Amino acid sequence: MENAATPLRMARWPIFLLIALAGLGLRLPQLGVRPMHTDEAVNAYIVGQILSGEPFNYDPQDRHGPALAVFAVPLARLQGARTFSDLTEVELRLTAALAGTVTILLLGAAVEVFGMVPCLIAALLCAAGPLTVYYDRFFIHESLFCTATLGLIVSAWRAWQRNSVSYAALTGACAALMLACKETAAIHFFALFVALFVYWRWDQQGKGVLELLRPRAMVAALVTFLLLTVTLFTWFGRNWGALPALLRAVPDVLARAGGQGHQKPFWYYGWLLSTGRSGWVLLALAGIGLFVTFAKRDHCRFRLLGYYAILLALTYSLIPYKTPWLALNLWVPLALLAGRAIEWSWRVAATRLELRTAIPAFAILGAAAAALIAHDTRQRVFVHPADEANPYAYAHTSDDLLGLAPEIEQLARRNPIAEPRIAVIAHDAWPLPWYLRHFSHVGFWQPGQPVGEADFYVTSTEAAEQYEEQLRNFRPEFFGVRPGVLLLLWSPAPK
Repeated sequence: MENAATPLRMARWPIFLLIALAGLGLRLPQLGVRPMHTDEAVNAYIVGQILSGEPFNYDPQDRHGPALAVFAVPLARLQGARTFSDLTEVELRLTAALAGTVTILLLGAAVEVFGMVPCLIAALLCAAGPLTVYYDRFFIHESLFCTATLGLIVSAWRAWQRNSVSYAALTGACAALMLACKETAAIHFFALFVALFVYWRWDQQGKGVLELLRPRAMVAALVTFLLLTVTLFTWFGRNWGALPALLRAVPDVLARAGGQGHQKPFWYYGWLLSTGRSGWVLLALAGIGLFVTFAKRDHCRFRLLGYYAILLALTYSLIPYKTPWLALNLWVPLALLAGRAIEWSWRVAATRLELRTAIPAFAILGAAAAALIAHDTRQRVFVHPADEANPYAYAHTSDDLLGLAPEIEQLARRNPIAEPRIAVIAHDAWPLPWYLRHFSHVGFWQPGQPVGEADFYVTSTEAAEQYEEQLRNFRPEFFGVRPGVLLLLWSPAPK
């Protein structure tokens, strides 16, 4: 495929820019329609606090790092948001959509590492794949984390190839951004290090270790990593208590890895990636790409990628704690390996068949795969984004909850109550802070705590029994929060 690759390389950036714009076009429609997931609501509240002038406070027990807020806050301000109540779903989710678009562009930069055709196929899969499009419309850290991870891989390769201090510094910056996204960056650092060691020990028979060491570049990467990590976690020097909290994060992360109610079997990610009509296509092609990579010894970069992909998949699968958006970390390596399989298949077909036979055959197969991917993306992203049957919609907020705030507004006008006082009583009230953000007088209590008088009460079904006397003159109305979870809206009973 060398002859075909040459003109493609000449038009590299226009092609990848076009794919990135198409990917962005898939991520923007109906961006605010899907209900806010609890994790999205928590991240939105953090952005709201920063908009009000507070620094980011790192909490390793219940939160991740500051990177998402670093990009979301200025983007929200550019769109006119000044307070938590000003924020909208579109303003927040645009951060993830843009991060996913940058990942596609980075695959254009990765052409020097993995080749034009594999990167082109990977870009198409990232632009239109159901998993990537779905979670690139989620206001969580994962899309930005994947962007930083690919940035680290590409910049590290260039830093090593060119012994470049500037690319090494960029590598350190990407590593710091990964850590500032999520503590799971440690898993990726470990997988990359072990992949390098395995490649050096098995493929190079332990030779050329000095070539792997670039002292000036390594120092530049380390210094940049430390400086940027300190800057981000201390919120640009405004909260130095974040550094001790970061050091204490290890036991919290280990506890979370044990499951905490999110335990899944070893094969969960394999099942998730193979679901739908198109899932098996990606996994089958990635499997072929992996086999070809290890059967041939002329592509050291793909062998490194193969080791990394295997180690990453094994580590994530062995950890009991599993959520579907973590599979996003596997998508880019699998997509690149799928591109490797397609490139190899074309070379085999071109040598054994006439072009007039090979080209139509590949066109038909490509059109069939595109149709399957388009079907899954449409169904999961646009038709059933919050449906319980959608494997990506994990513990997702129900559409029913969207009616809670309008119902309170309507009842307040009917009573009439100019500024309703709302008391929320539940062990886990999320994502209610998001949906009640436009009301001025909202308080949150844990069940069992004394609660003052209010015009409306929102309680969990368990908490309602504890406040029976206080609620005797109120009538209940049920609202679904997420699968298996209900809340009660208590409004004044008609007199």
